[in-house]
Amino acid sequence: MARTYLDFNATMPLRPEARDAMVAAMDQFGNPSSVHAEGRAAKGIIETARRQVAALVGCQPREVVFTSGATEGASVLAHLRPAMDVRVDATAHDALWAHATSDASPQPSGDRPQAFALGLGNSETGVLAGMPDKVDGTWRIEGGEADLLLLDVTQAVGRVPFAFSWSGADLAVLSAHKIGGPKGVGALIVRQGLDIEALAVGGGQEMGRRSGTENVMGIAGFGAAAEAAMRDLDVGLWDKIREFRTFLEKALSESAKETIFVGKDANRLPNTSCFITPGWKGETQVMVMDLAGFAVSAGSACSSGKVRASRVLQAMGYDEGLAANALRVSLGPTTTKDEVERFCEAWLREHEKFRARSM
Repeated sequence: MARTYLDFNATMPLRPEARDAMVAAMDQFGNPSSVHAEGRAAKGIIETARRQVAALVGCQPREVVFTSGATEGASVLAHLRPAMDVRVDATAHDALWAHATSDASPQPSGDRPQAFALGLGNSETGVLAGMPDKVDGTWRIEGGEADLLLLDVTQAVGRVPFAFSWSGADLAVLSAHKIGGPKGVGALIVRQGLDIEALAVGGGQEMGRRSGTENVMGIAGFGAAAEAAMRDLDVGLWDKIREFRTFLEKALSESAKETIFVGKDANRLPNTSCFITPGWKGETQVMVMDLAGFAVSAGSACSSGKVRASRVLQAMGYDEGLAANALRVSLGPTTTKDEVERFCEAWLREHEKFRARSM
């Protein structure tokens, strides 16, 4: 049975450009910290990728710090905590929430300095967060103010126009595998002039901000994927993907009239559809669609082997019961109209079975 992958928000298949760059980098065995020719060749691969990632993110190359992924980049918040309170947006990824000092919204400035972490594009719903205003050097956040802003652009970068420079943010994090690069590599973007504690100390690599011999092959793939992602955005590929998403939601809603499409009227990532069918568990839908040949995700997260209702959906006002009935379909650059049509047909067949059982 042919498989159809519709879970691009979880990870994107490795792009051919990234694979080629990684294979080529295998031959450059030198340590990038060495001054001889072999070391300089490896260092050159890293610096090329740094420029490629900077071009995609809209920042200066010297603002790019290579990491093992967005989760490691987000750990910069732990280094801020001794001096600052860290507040996190209610719908942000768990990688940000892990560093929150409390569940409270930002407090008015005047006591301890405040840092605020915000996910620009939500991985579960695709809803794009509005950028807060910055007035007199202070971020105006709902419920208070913040002195520093970290953006998680992991889902948004390469899919919607974004530039770190015009965002005004202080920090940003992203992962290579969300744009078709390899897993295990990402970046922390640090605004020029901002002094942060090193994520890892030792050899002083990455301008002293993240010690340890760099993952040359992974970084090469990251850079190539960033360049390809920028090209996709420039040629309007994601506009076509948005059309596929619109077709999908229209096709499902015509027959499954009780199904709720989360954030349908909000500004969303062009590829993401999260929908709730009351009474039909998201995990059950994932299993039946997997058996039908389609890879999709539930709007829930696993913790210690137990499925829990989505914190994000509950923060958006859906009760625990409804949140547990969510399914996420996320399309990508290789998705075809035929794949979307076949998914709709298969899901609607399963929906009919569910409805018959429920009567």
